[in-house]
Amino acid sequence: MKQQQVFKGKTRHSLARFFCVYVFLAFTLCACVPKYSFNGSNIDYSTTKTITIADFPIRSSYVWGPMAGIFNNQLKDAFGNHTKLIQVKRNGDLVIEGEITQYQQRNKAVTAEGHSAMTELSMTVNVRFTNNKNHSEDFEKQFSANASYETTQSLNSVQEELVTQMVKDIVDQIFNETVANW
Repeated sequence: MKQQQVFKGKTRHSLARFFCVYVFLAFTLCACVPKYSFNGSNIDYSTTKTITIADFPIRSSYVWGPMAGIFNNQLKDAFGNHTKLIQVKRNGDLVIEGEITQYQQRNKAVTAEGHSAMTELSMTVNVRFTNNKNHSEDFEKQFSANASYETTQSLNSVQEELVTQMVKDIVDQIFNETVANW
């Protein structure tokens, strides 16, 4: 009987030791796991909590009225949907401001008869980014996108779709450059 109790005591001691080692390893591994984010951002939310996104005015000589609204809304939505940053009117930890500097169309392809077959629409946005928590990440940079359409179509019939497509491309570039750190 005594031998059985000794055996049970050793088993309990072994289980307790195994449990302690298991808990220690679990905590150690959890602490060493790299931080991954499924939204594409690489933000330290313990220090960076707010973002200010100014409205981007159009400074281009060629203008399509709704373009600024489409751009400003998509830019704010991207940060609202893919980060935990709180958008504030001023004095954010991160600040994004700038202007739409260019919106133009040009002939891209010519037919054998010398007529334009394709037209390219392009858009350029100048961005000033300030990281008030780490000024070494500040920059001023231009982002561009373009889209083409067949000359048999009128610009009015494709403009909204193409501008939305170009804005999405530019917003993705800005997001990646500012908070994704790719």
